[in-house]
Amino acid sequence: MRTLRGPLPLLSLALALHLGCATYSDRLTETRLRVTAGDLEGGIGMLDGILDVDESQPLPDKFDSDTALAVLERGTLFQAIGEYENAARDMGVADEQLQLLDIAGDAAGNIGKYIYSDSAAKYQASPTEKLSLNGFNMLNYLAEGNLDGARVEARRFTVMRQYLREFAPEDDHGSFGSYLAGFVFERLGEVESAMRYYDEALAMRRFETLRGPLARLSPRALYRGQHVGPFLASGTPPPPPGANAAEILTVVSVGRVPFKIPERMPIGAAIGIGGAFISGNPDVLGYSVFKVVVYPELAPPDSVFDEATLRIDGEEALLELASDLGAEIRREYESLKPRILGAALSRMIVRAAAAEAARAAGGQQSSGLGWFLALLTEGALVAVDKPDTRSWQFLPGRVFVSRETVAPGRHTVEIALDGAQDEQWTVEVEAPPGGFAVVVLTVPR
Repeated sequence: MRTLRGPLPLLSLALALHLGCATYSDRLTETRLRVTAGDLEGGIGMLDGILDVDESQPLPDKFDSDTALAVLERGTLFQAIGEYENAARDMGVADEQLQLLDIAGDAAGNIGKYIYSDSAAKYQASPTEKLSLNGFNMLNYLAEGNLDGARVEARRFTVMRQYLREFAPEDDHGSFGSYLAGFVFERLGEVESAMRYYDEALAMRRFETLRGPLARLSPRALYRGQHVGPFLASGTPPPPPGANAAEILTVVSVGRVPFKIPERMPIGAAIGIGGAFISGNPDVLGYSVFKVVVYPELAPPDSVFDEATLRIDGEEALLELASDLGAEIRREYESLKPRILGAALSRMIVRAAAAEAARAAGGQQSSGLGWFLALLTEGALVAVDKPDTRSWQFLPGRVFVSRETVAPGRHTVEIALDGAQDEQWTVEVEAPPGGFAVVVLTVPR
């Protein structure tokens, strides 16, 4: 054995080093448990630890493969505790750093080009995550009454949505983002832009809370779109508000989207699903002693809440589902699954080929040594091949919206959350004459 040269010592060293390294998803597990238990500030503290920052330096100097995702998670928790300025800062930085997972432009295998661990790559956000980021950051600015900041975020949302619609017109995302963008431009007095966003929102969902606003805007706008006209014709608008009437916009986001876990699948089944996206010769897998492929699968969300109801000044108000982000994430994942399995199988082919080369080299001295080296080589490469289970874990699963016309003055907004637990929230808001107030409740648990 003293005469052996080549990859064996390096593989052993890589195995020893890697077995002691927790992935980003591993480190986030305890944070997720804290947030699920309701300790959001404790979750922020743990994310500070992951980012190696404190209050004196809230953002890291350098961004590695996981940093932007951790900053995004922290921004979500800041929004949940009502620190909207910090939330906007974190989400803005994350938006600049995060790349889009380019599903439309992906050639076979590019999604899984990192052979030994997909998590070595800089995290790439899915289309649902990228659009949701802009939508939730609009909420930060709206909660602070900053329409100019919300306008900038709405424009970013539009750029991303147009890109996605160009390459995947059958997949509509971001209905709550279109709704919020319409509200922003309506309040800025830009009627044509507001109508376009509302038409986008109606293309994805029938928003009864838009019936009154659209009835007021339509006489002033040239734009109609494909959905506004039929929507207005299908029902009776509420009576117009008084000259000084105010409005309360309420946005409630609850639960969490599915998250990724390592899963095993027999090689034959994986080839049946992802065979078109395999790089290399799958015949070499016949030599592999590992007859299963490990890949990232979606696990059901560990959500505490999934429904909400609303009362304003003691009267029930319409709160309607604007986006089911959990369903969008799952639909998006299922469309990607063949590519994911193809990438995992491609990595297996590399491992099996390396093992076969080691077997052949060792077999020149003895057949037993050849098989021993093959097993050791493949085993070492399997140990360092961890599927990428990163995702925006604190992305709320469901977003609800409400718009209520009220008299100017102070109002009591009560929100009841339902699910595995029940919880009540009450907030007092001041709605100025002819103006608006925004209530944002984000509960990512």
